[in-house]
Amino acid sequence: MSDANTAERPADEEESFHTGRVVVLAAVAALGGLLFGFDTSVINGGVGAIQETFGMGAALTGFTVSSALLGCMVGAYVAGRLADRWGRTRVMVLASALFTVSALGSGFAFGAWDLILWRVVGGLGVGAASVIAPAYIAEVAPPGIRGRLGSLQQLAIVSGIFVALLSDAWLAGAAGGAIEDLWLGAAAWRWMFWAELVPAVAYGVLALMIPESPRYLVANGLVDEAKKVLRSIQDRGVDSRIAEIRRTVRQDEKRSVRDIFRPGGTNLLPIVWVGIALSVFQQLVGINVIFYYSTTLWQAVGFSEEDALTQSVITSVTNIVVTLVAIALIDRIGRRRLLITGSAGMTISLGVMALMFSQATMAPGPDGELAPQLGDTQGLVALIAANAFVVFFGMSWGPGVWVLLGEMFNNRIRSTALGVAAAAQWLANFAVSTTFPSMAELSLWFTYGFYAVAALLSLLFVAKFVPETMGRSLEDME
Repeated sequence: MSDANTAERPADEEESFHTGRVVVLAAVAALGGLLFGFDTSVINGGVGAIQETFGMGAALTGFTVSSALLGCMVGAYVAGRLADRWGRTRVMVLASALFTVSALGSGFAFGAWDLILWRVVGGLGVGAASVIAPAYIAEVAPPGIRGRLGSLQQLAIVSGIFVALLSDAWLAGAAGGAIEDLWLGAAAWRWMFWAELVPAVAYGVLALMIPESPRYLVANGLVDEAKKVLRSIQDRGVDSRIAEIRRTVRQDEKRSVRDIFRPGGTNLLPIVWVGIALSVFQQLVGINVIFYYSTTLWQAVGFSEEDALTQSVITSVTNIVVTLVAIALIDRIGRRRLLITGSAGMTISLGVMALMFSQATMAPGPDGELAPQLGDTQGLVALIAANAFVVFFGMSWGPGVWVLLGEMFNNRIRSTALGVAAAAQWLANFAVSTTFPSMAELSLWFTYGFYAVAALLSLLFVAKFVPETMGRSLEDME
């Protein structure tokens, strides 16, 4: 930040923000994250029942679970463009509509292929929410608490995962099994999808009640409206804030996807590559294997369906708790230090999981087919290591990546670059989730060993390439 800019801004401008008002706006935007977590994880409790209902093999099951991620990839990329054309809040409403349609269609699915279709529709909503929430939060939050507010996105995601797994466990328990009929003659796994309707509709209604991002308004020449929004969230410094936004947003030149490339070239800007790599590493460590397949995984190594669902719920609660830890730390110790700590912890815990599964013996599972079986000691150590992995991910790479993606790009390229990075994240998520069933059939120790190597590489990447953004104004990101 230049001395001139510092002089223009009141010394206590950050304290002039109406913190309560900003938190409310961030929380509404983050509700998209709750649906993000719910939609991607709700299938966890019904995988076995859906597989049996539709007679699917391992490959088709893996594709059905991960098919939503194809929609996420497209939704993330398109949302970044739409956010610059329509505005942030309108994209939130669109995401709400996609979640609603997906929840209805998935519950009424009559075969694997139409379930895949509805999962892709939901994925479009997830992709849009994954881009729009961190962008909106970063653009309304004061620099001093931007990391904590940006972390609300991850808190909402893990809360959505928890709600999905909890509702899955409750519905399956009420019916006596996910495949058993519950209400109105519909199987419990169908009600698992329909449960999403409540938060999906609430998200759309609340999105209509919050103001548009001041940075979007300034970029589109609506300066008076931007001032009105800023006055609702801060007492003073509005004019200097508008001046800073205008300094970084060139209204006379139409923004396009070309802005994320080097001038006159075909190569992406270095900061965009950093964002893409962060997104890919967040998925290559295998975190979503835990949340998409944990119930099936624990059943495969000897847990009953009820106990496996319980373990999945416990894991999701752990994720919520450690996300709160990240919120407390991220604006104190910085983004880089948090990510490096998390990478080190994930490398060790994943390595322990690989070691435990290397000692598994093959024995007939509940379905009569051979499956890896862990002894009591190995099973306990693997369970502890899996939860340790969730702890280290949840307090670092979970919230940290979303915070960085929301704030590391300058105003001109933020939405487009965030969309590209998020699309890369969903592509990596799809690749990891789709290949897991086949990799697990081949060797679980190799699978977790692969994720451990990815975690180690993520540590080296952050140490060398990721910039620290703590305390910096968005207008100073270049």
